Amino acid sequence: MKNNRALFMLALSLLIGVIAVVMMARWMNEKAALSTTGVVVAARDIPLGTRLAPEQLKVVAWPSGSKPSGTFNDIQKVNTRVLNASVQVGEPVLESRLAPIGSKGGLSALIPEGKRAVSVKVKEESGVAGFALPGNYVDVLVSAQDENGRPISRIVLQRILVLAIAQEANRDETKPKLVNAVTLEVTPAEAEQLDLARSIGQLSLALRNQVDMADAATGGAHLSDLVRGSSHLEPQPAPAATDVATVPAPEIVVVKPVPRHKSRAVIVKSPVKTEKSEQPPARPSYVEGVQVGE
Repeated sequence: MKNNRALFMLALSLLIGVIAVVMMARWMNEKAALSTTGVVVAARDIPLGTRLAPEQLKVVAWPSGSKPSGTFNDIQKVNTRVLNASVQVGEPVLESRLAPIGSKGGLSALIPEGKRAVSVKVKEESGVAGFALPGNYVDVLVSAQDENGRPISRIVLQRILVLAIAQEANRDETKPKLVNAVTLEVTPAEAEQLDLARSIGQLSLALRNQVDMADAATGGAHLSDLVRGSSHLEPQPAPAATDVATVPAPEIVVVKPVPRHKSRAVIVKSPVKTEKSEQPPARPSYVEGVQVGE
């Protein structure tokens, strides 16, 4: 009798526990449903520059406490808007990723106000072997001649955003692509410099780190900078001065006329300085039969 009573109490306890769990789960689900809100998300991957359409979007329940700022709850509010950044499937469509109202689709929607898009021709070696992808930053170099006709290469623009390569503007790609044209985002003044550099020389791109904000201060590279250090082109130093003996100046003889029976000569010698060499002995001179210098 006592065993039956214990089994009954145990079964009753289990039943009450199951009922409590079910009721708690239902209450939590109802509470969660009450604290969600509708958010417009992408129904599939949408690349940047795309004009949004209803079939590309859907509304899902999103917890109110974790809803991102700038979301939409109605598809019609973002219909025909243009994306200025790619959106992945299931990702909310945010105001910060949309171009201004009235923007047309395509690359023009990606150009900020006050900026311009300029395309330049590149080759494999001048286009960083295809690693200059949309979203990267590059420096623009020009190889030309200076005002004296000497070859020069220098950086003309720094930290320029790559908007597109060829006809692709997708910034999610990481695989290098060899193209023959790159579109850059520049200011109007930079567009003028770029156009002038393109007309006078050959352009090259230098890929730079995206977090590197510092500009390099260079004066350009000349031909002399390349050959500097080559021994056969360096100016040779002047030979060191050596001790050279001073050539003695010739003696100056002044002859004063005297009567013939008393012929004499007066010799006036100029001082002569020598350095590290001895003066050779003076040879006797003869004037009118009279030996001079004895």
